[in-house]
Amino acid sequence: MNAETSFEPKFGVTEETDADFLKTGLEGFLEFSQRLTSLEAAVGVLATVTGDRNAKSLGRLKKTVREFEPSITFLGQVKSGKTSLVSALVGLPDLLPSDVNPWTSVVTSLHVRPVEDLPATAARFQFMSQEDWDRLIRSGGRLGELAERAGAATDLEKIRTQIEDLQKKTHQRLGAKFEVLMGQTHEYDHLSKDLLERYICSGDVHLGNDHAKSHSGQGQYADITRAADLFLASPVIPFRLCLRDTPGVNDTFLMREQVTIRAIRDSKLCVVVLSASQALSTVDLGLIKLISNISSREVIVFVNRIDELKDPKNQIPEIEASLRETFGRQHQSHETEIIFGSAHWANKVLSHQLDDLGDDSSRALLQWSEVSITPGAERQSASEMVWHLSGVPTLFKAISDRIVKNTGEPFVQNMAMSAVNIASAQKASNQVRISGTAQGAPVDQNDVEREFERILQNNMSALEFEIGTIVSAFCLRADRARDSFVDASSRSFLTAVKRSGSHAIWDFNPERLRVQLRTAYRVMGQKVQSVSKKRYERAVEEIAQLLYRAFGNVVDGVQIGVPIPPDIPPPAALGQTIVLDFNDSWWSLWWRRLRGEASISARFNELVVAETEHLMRQLKFEQTDLIKQNALRPLRDFFDGQRGILSELLTNTEQSSTAADLFLTEADLEAQKLLEKSFSTLQPLAG
Repeated sequence: MNAETSFEPKFGVTEETDADFLKTGLEGFLEFSQRLTSLEAAVGVLATVTGDRNAKSLGRLKKTVREFEPSITFLGQVKSGKTSLVSALVGLPDLLPSDVNPWTSVVTSLHVRPVEDLPATAARFQFMSQEDWDRLIRSGGRLGELAERAGAATDLEKIRTQIEDLQKKTHQRLGAKFEVLMGQTHEYDHLSKDLLERYICSGDVHLGNDHAKSHSGQGQYADITRAADLFLASPVIPFRLCLRDTPGVNDTFLMREQVTIRAIRDSKLCVVVLSASQALSTVDLGLIKLISNISSREVIVFVNRIDELKDPKNQIPEIEASLRETFGRQHQSHETEIIFGSAHWANKVLSHQLDDLGDDSSRALLQWSEVSITPGAERQSASEMVWHLSGVPTLFKAISDRIVKNTGEPFVQNMAMSAVNIASAQKASNQVRISGTAQGAPVDQNDVEREFERILQNNMSALEFEIGTIVSAFCLRADRARDSFVDASSRSFLTAVKRSGSHAIWDFNPERLRVQLRTAYRVMGQKVQSVSKKRYERAVEEIAQLLYRAFGNVVDGVQIGVPIPPDIPPPAALGQTIVLDFNDSWWSLWWRRLRGEASISARFNELVVAETEHLMRQLKFEQTDLIKQNALRPLRDFFDGQRGILSELLTNTEQSSTAADLFLTEADLEAQKLLEKSFSTLQPLAG
């Protein structure tokens, strides 16, 4: 095994004056970071001047703010340069080798953080469970299941040999340790290239033994690794950010397809990386399927490797026009932002190797600069100029703008609103402690608490029921769409068989089903957001009425913000590959063994239903359960916060009868100043 050399990842350009231009495009992040810092500080101050119950709520709030980490998923075909681009974005050109083919075999999450926020763990690797591995070997993963159902003797059958090779190679590498490793997690307090190659780099499935031995460290655990998490420091990215590098969408076994789909679902933004040399000829069907299920505001296309173009000045406009036409045909918005650049150029800047660009790359750079150079470029250093031409600053700005607008600002507004609620209630609580309730009559604490719990239970149950009704209607609509699709595809198939018999040529695009399901899903999502908003408003109104009945005009100044309904996650499961996506003769074997139209139709329907069942199950159950939990969580958090506020008010009501409470101590006056200070900071953030 190669000796493992521990190293501390260093940002590519370390001189302070040089590093300034690397922040270009991150201005939105820097401004937003200041808002996050102000929010966290104000919440911390507020926690020092509230009662214990509210202090605990504010402690959780502060922790949530500190751990805010938006994620970006990078998608693309093998050799599109995703890994090189991610390396450039985090400023570490030497961390992830991009010359290994293929490099990324698992979803690799790079958690980029300010230096002072790094955890003790530098790397974490999670292995497949025994169940995951057994399914892969037994049925060949998703692709093997397709082959088995279709009875295909075409390209799908190649899965058998590939699976045998994979199994043999993995057992040779791991030996007796194989069973022990299943389901485990390995953590390290350091990073090294050898370490990453052992867990992430897949190497070559078909390597001979001699070659494998000479590279024994590479890919040692890659075949059983489910996910990798790396924790890195960055001097230019001002808060936590997660960049997920995924396997190529044309991954051999589709065994990583589900984790890629999950990564899309869990991220607020996807960057689709294409190779400039391939973008004009073809865009992978699997890639189109994946991004067609994501809103255009959540997708950025980065056309990489323009350094390999012979005539970038003229080719790039052609490539963009072709891509927009392709996206339009596949129901993807024409507004999708497309950025052109070169991760190769960016990494050469970071590694101080501009003299080593190569002749072809240098010619492409000079030609691209003729149409892309910005005013004032003559005052830039060579590194700064190439950095701009690489497209990385433009990509940074696109990422920054979307993350701040679509994720960051709603997050800050929600958190600040919760804190303002507590701050304004604390003011009222202080007033209650000094002067009692407006009614002057004692408050029955038990009655108030019982009424609060009744409001909580009624609203939580009502929202759950309302969402359940919407989901049930969606499931019925989805089932009808699937039944209609099965019927239409069956009739089309039988017509082709009747017309041409054994020479039949038939294909049936499953995109029709995806469009219908996508439309039904979007309608469901809109309805869930609508009923959630109304239920949140109803809950706020009922709590406000309860406070007024209990404490009177004293609580007039309490600001109860309405929670913001969460975004609906994209229906990423619709990007899953099914047998009808294969434009070959997968169906040609089994139908010849059957006799009679009814028999052929029944077998065909059975196959299509089975093939779409996993997709339907994910959409109808896993996805809708996620939507329901996301919608219930803000309401639950709202009531948790209100419970603390109510407890504080009731406690101060009990203590309001002594004359000593009419006089404020020096500590009381200081607490009021701090309360006002935090309140004045939080209010603008709450919007």
